[in-house]
Amino acid sequence: MNNYKSLIIFFLLLTGFLNSGCGNTESGDELNWHTNLEEAIQIAQTENKTILVNFTGSDWCQWCKKLSAEVFTQSEFEKYANENLVLVKLDFPRSIEQTVETKMYNNNLAQRYGVSGFPTIILLNSSGNLINTTGYQPGGAASYVQHLRSLIRS
Repeated sequence: MNNYKSLIIFFLLLTGFLNSGCGNTESGDELNWHTNLEEAIQIAQTENKTILVNFTGSDWCQWCKKLSAEVFTQSEFEKYANENLVLVKLDFPRSIEQTVETKMYNNNLAQRYGVSGFPTIILLNSSGNLINTTGYQPGGAASYVQHLRSLIRS
């Protein structure tokens, strides 16, 4: 009986340890996502960073959810983003309420950049000029960071 209790306590402690984030590469999307591109351009100019614009359907698009879970919530991406990027999220949800102004703003930017599917990732230099366009890529956060680096260099 004592061994059984010890085993239960061990598993409870182990579960608590794992759930506390120890040994976990997920950061939980602690990124600073802006919703206004013009503000992001001002920040990028001040900080000399690249702008990553994420056109997403956060509540319905499976590839958007996959990109978020596999990349944007991971510590490797968070570290890279905090050092190199100003992030903008322009959401096109189906069941999340948005103001008419937000919908119009997001739609205008989607039209400006020719967004025809989700997720679409637009990379802009600190002046707001288009560098490149991409989307979901398999391979996780480290691979996605390498992908972004190659797009920004080209």
